[in-house]
Amino acid sequence: MIDIKIGTLIPGMSAETMIPQLNAVGFESYQLRFETDVVALDFDEYARRISAVLDGRAVNYAIYGNTLTDGDVRRGVETLIRNAPLLNCGAIGLFAGGNPDKTVPDTIPEWKAVFEPLCEMAEAYGVKLALEGCGRGWNGGSHNLAYCPEAWDLVFDAVKSPALGLEWEPCHALEALADPIPQLRRYAPKVVHLHGKDGTVAWDVIRDYGINGIHPYMWNRTPGFGDTNWSDVFTILLQAGFSGSCDIEGYHDPVHYDDMEWTSQVRSLQYLKDCRGGREYWPGPTEYRGYQGTRRPVK
Repeated sequence: MIDIKIGTLIPGMSAETMIPQLNAVGFESYQLRFETDVVALDFDEYARRISAVLDGRAVNYAIYGNTLTDGDVRRGVETLIRNAPLLNCGAIGLFAGGNPDKTVPDTIPEWKAVFEPLCEMAEAYGVKLALEGCGRGWNGGSHNLAYCPEAWDLVFDAVKSPALGLEWEPCHALEALADPIPQLRRYAPKVVHLHGKDGTVAWDVIRDYGINGIHPYMWNRTPGFGDTNWSDVFTILLQAGFSGSCDIEGYHDPVHYDDMEWTSQVRSLQYLKDCRGGREYWPGPTEYRGYQGTRRPVK
């Protein structure tokens, strides 16, 4: 079987009409993004309607805001955790949040006080909390403190829960002018959800102007149009035992957008399927598969 599903991120409240269109071109999973008004949603009815169009595809949730300081965001996270079983949600993408008046290390105690009970709740409902890795502000000003490897080490040391992991993508490493591949190799065991978003670094601009001027030196890109070899990404994740979804986080590409958004996402869908090992699963002749044995224990 193919371990990694390739899907896309869509607004949760548009999912009922979008999913049938996206199913038809081969998307295999969906990350449904919600806002804080999700607390008022009749989730039983919502899940019934979404289940009718999913046709068995995988689902992840997302809500992004300052989970640490914004009570509305936190209540939204709790709502999604409680309703994760209704659609067999595997992971909830969210920001760790932050206290912009403090350094990242000084924020960890209050962060732990908020996330320890959230992780206990997530464990009880069988869902993972996937910390999105964008942001900055080590010495203050951070609204999402889990944005870099040094911060990841702090949060995973503070809250040792199997429900806590990363929502990783190469784009944020490239934004920091870091190589995403060694970063992923180190943190692959913590990845519970993958965003399909890449980047392009214009090293010629950096050499000419540096990074503090007016010239853009990095762009977000749809996978297949950026700098990352996603075959390397999937190889590392598969070697680490990852089995989940890579949902394309579109709507950022400065070249393919507006009327080209979905054409480029479908091209990215096909590219990512090739990089994970194939577009469709085919067991082939079962008489012989080589010398390496089975990939996983036979149940």
